[in-house]
Amino acid sequence: MGFECGIVGLPNVGKSTLFNALLSTMQAEAANYPFCTIEPNVGRVAVPDERLAKLAKIANSAKLIPTQLEFVDIAGLVRGASKGEGKGNEFLSHIRTVNAIIYVLRCFEDADIVHVEGSIDPLRDAEVIETELMLADLDSLEKRISSAQKKAKSGDKALAEQVGMMERAIKVLQDGKPATAVNPKDKAERKLLDSLQLLTSKPVMYVCNVEEQHAATGNALSAKVAEMAAARGASCVVVSAKIEAEISVLPSEEEKKEFLGGLGLEETGLAKVIKAGYKLLDLVTYFTVGPKEARAWTIANGTLAPAAAGVIHTDFEAGFIRAETVGYDDYIQYEGEAGAKKAGRFRLEGKEYVVQDGDVLHFRFGP
Repeated sequence: MGFECGIVGLPNVGKSTLFNALLSTMQAEAANYPFCTIEPNVGRVAVPDERLAKLAKIANSAKLIPTQLEFVDIAGLVRGASKGEGKGNEFLSHIRTVNAIIYVLRCFEDADIVHVEGSIDPLRDAEVIETELMLADLDSLEKRISSAQKKAKSGDKALAEQVGMMERAIKVLQDGKPATAVNPKDKAERKLLDSLQLLTSKPVMYVCNVEEQHAATGNALSAKVAEMAAARGASCVVVSAKIEAEISVLPSEEEKKEFLGGLGLEETGLAKVIKAGYKLLDLVTYFTVGPKEARAWTIANGTLAPAAAGVIHTDFEAGFIRAETVGYDDYIQYEGEAGAKKAGRFRLEGKEYVVQDGDVLHFRFGP
């Protein structure tokens, strides 16, 4: 399972600067005018995980392959985007298939960078974005529901259930609430809601872009966003896009750590975004380790061993026999699989085993 996030925000909040830093590229043009990002920029970034290097060192792996995340940078939204203002409809369509949405909010003052709303207010900006996403969802559902209702009269139970979910979503959206307010009661309802591909049914992360001097602690504006996020059960991360841009061009990890330390930071904004994203989407990582390569794989928390094997190859899931398993801490403590076996920390797990974060796995499968 991958992690795909759509990055949205008003113009000139630092979205593209952050995106460039995340990918250490200049795929998106960061410029001081609205709509400089004309097409969605999509890029993959390696997930930093110190565990992978430690496992590879023990196994003498020739190559390290981290898991990757995908970011989709969408052009700045404005009021009326749901009705096509600022080419909004075109941009909104690009984020319907992402797993989560990152709201980048401007929490810094800079007289040289204009704000499309005329003043700095991240809570208002968040409301503008959410309102446009809700209006886009409502418009999408209202265009689809009449046809769906007619087809449901044929007696198709599955379609009837989907229509019921569409009607519930329309009601909450008309009440000025996001589609998450439907509050699915179980996994089946959650799956129905997800199938509608509504923008406001997706998990949300707020990224507060602050001045360099506030990157470690945040500021008064980011504190307001954090309070709002906590009330909504959403994630909130403080970053400085300018700092991330500077770090991204440093040639070595040592220089990056030294640079961060001088600012009182322990990790990059990318690392914070990824950790918050994993928690937001309830993801875990398992590893496969050998002399050729050490590799990280991302799956949903609660995934059974056969499905986890299927992430590597569908044949692994279809012919799954067992998973040879060593927990990460045991692998490190006993210096590899042989040591873990000798210490009695090597396990054979079957089809009902729920893969845990940090598991080092070797799958056995047959025809």
